[in-house]
Amino acid sequence: MTYLLNIDQAIDRKYLVTKSLKGQAAAGNIIHVMDAESKPNSVVVNYRVNHFNQKFMDYQDFSVKFRDVSEFCKWAQPDNFIARNYENLDVADIQHYISVKNRTFFSFCLPIILVIAIILMTASILLLDLKIGLIVGSVLSLISVFVVASLLKKQKKREKMKLYKKISVNWGVKIQ
Repeated sequence: MTYLLNIDQAIDRKYLVTKSLKGQAAAGNIIHVMDAESKPNSVVVNYRVNHFNQKFMDYQDFSVKFRDVSEFCKWAQPDNFIARNYENLDVADIQHYISVKNRTFFSFCLPIILVIAIILMTASILLLDLKIGLIVGSVLSLISVFVVASLLKKQKKREKMKLYKKISVNWGVKIQ
């Protein structure tokens, strides 16, 4: 998904890196875009990675080149929740959050639905008469679409609540 129309809009904003690139910030890091410029065949982004430690903050500056703005948007996405609570979370938690957040109906649900539909249709045809088996298998497959889609929605909500529980300890609030 493209969040920007022009790379100049990214300047002085924080982004969550969702995809690791060689020699660049790893997935799960928050970057602050310091400067960005659009060239005829590329987009150059200068950014700073914040590493939070208990005693000090260490800053590292990087520069990365992309073909276009959409490639930058695939690499880093705006995420205010993680940016505000970054120092209270582990990189592993953030990376798991990214993997769950980036699941879509086509990338996550559709393969599961296809496997379930094939199993249900095969079982219903083998166990029942052909016409009745096709009808029962189709109805069960349709039900599985709604179940798997609701599972995706529930997973995303559960992951966000898991992170809220983890950071709420620092606020003195216990979420159950």
